[in-house]
Amino acid sequence: MTASEPRDASPGSSPASPLPDGSGSPGTAASRPAAREAAAHDVSYDDGGGGVLSRRFRALTLGIISVVSLIAFEASAIGTAMPVAAQALHGVESYGFAFSAFFTASLFAMTLSGEWSDRSGPLAPLFTGIGAFTAGLVIAGTAPTMPAFIAGRAVQGAGGGLVIVALYVVVGRGYPERLRPSVMAAFSAAWVLPLIVGPLVAGTVTEQLGWRWVFLAIPVFVLPPLAVMLPALRKLPADARTPAMDRRRILLALGVAAGAGLLQYAGREVEPLALLPAAAGIALLVPCAVRLLPAGTFRAGRGLPAVVLLRGITAGSFFGAQAFVPLMLVTERGLSATLAGLSLTSAGLAWSGGSYVQSRPRLEPYRERLMTLGTSLMALAVGGVSLALFDGVPAWIVAPWWVVGGFGMGLTIASATVLLLKLSRPEEAGTNSAALQVSDSLGNIVLVGGSGVLFAALGGGSVAEGGQAVASSGEGRPVAFAAVFAAMTLTALAGVLVTTRLRPGARAAAAKGPAA
Repeated sequence: MTASEPRDASPGSSPASPLPDGSGSPGTAASRPAAREAAAHDVSYDDGGGGVLSRRFRALTLGIISVVSLIAFEASAIGTAMPVAAQALHGVESYGFAFSAFFTASLFAMTLSGEWSDRSGPLAPLFTGIGAFTAGLVIAGTAPTMPAFIAGRAVQGAGGGLVIVALYVVVGRGYPERLRPSVMAAFSAAWVLPLIVGPLVAGTVTEQLGWRWVFLAIPVFVLPPLAVMLPALRKLPADARTPAMDRRRILLALGVAAGAGLLQYAGREVEPLALLPAAAGIALLVPCAVRLLPAGTFRAGRGLPAVVLLRGITAGSFFGAQAFVPLMLVTERGLSATLAGLSLTSAGLAWSGGSYVQSRPRLEPYRERLMTLGTSLMALAVGGVSLALFDGVPAWIVAPWWVVGGFGMGLTIASATVLLLKLSRPEEAGTNSAALQVSDSLGNIVLVGGSGVLFAALGGGSVAEGGQAVASSGEGRPVAFAAVFAAMTLTALAGVLVTTRLRPGARAAAAKGPAA
């Protein structure tokens, strides 16, 4: 589950000074009539009662869950079919590019979707993204060559990036604040079944019908959720909108995506020449990310910047450790690949459980504390799995530890989205949601990649594209595993410190005014 968003200027239409709360929007909150007018028409002011499946919200909720489930099924199923596709297209040497093309395109599309949603509402980027996602599946499924297949994956990535940010904006505009935690819990629950059955279904289809049908069958299921949610989407309130898309931010997003792509390319090579694309990637990525994410993100500024930073830290440290757990169990404890993989399956259910717990209304006043608890549990779990490196410790302890980690991630990741929407004005929801997703992706790229570099440097082996670790036969493997888990634990503990800065200061809260 993926799961799964500092700049020097604002996310608005011009590089104006950021607000004291770090949200980065131009002007002052109290003086913006458009923001106050949006608040007056926000759905939370005309609640009407009921839950996410009440008559008023049922169609929108079911549509959202269906779209998320399709994306989740694609993520789990296509990974199973990819090796067969690469062999059939005689492109095994380019296998990694099928992953990096997806992630690079999605990074750029996330920011574009945020700007687009703030400019003209989430409907256009959402449906464009679904269309691009579907087109990418068709291109990949009918690809005659590996380059065409990689192009299809890039189109898929662009569509996925547009969709996920637009859905966050839909949640912000379509549901009252009291229901948003429940919607985010539904997001997490929508991943569980696809993660369990996706690989099995994809493996069966690949063996019986061929790998192409794994890609070509998914578009058939796209139309029903669109038909269900379209009437509800058309009724979304027309909140305050930005006058135009910020071209500067779009160019910065392009720089971040290109830099991330170069880093992913460099991570696939184990020779000195790989330092050249790595250096170019860092030179592009760092200054562009500093300007693209909310001002104060990298110094954990109170409020929104800390929320965005925490998302990258938690996602990166959790998945940076998870990439090595099955490999440790296979190479150090002698488990089969199937048993090693099953040891992580229950984490998905626990993640959904944590997301459900944070959605309880009585816990809303303690959201920041929930995020501290969740991040602490995740750090404890990452450190706990390293105990399996000792021969006297049973290998099965990995499963309960990873359940603890999954539950912590469910508390933290869902709460981060809820808190971000709470701290964002209606006209900022798209930009800030994009920042959250970009932080998530960058955290994965940097920390999973960093884990792989550390593992290889200590004689352990390497990490292939898609987060799959590959071991060497050297004596340094236990040390390499321990170093990776220790580094990710320390990173997660840094996230615990960031959770102490999630609540905006008094001046920032006052500056946000009634549009909060």
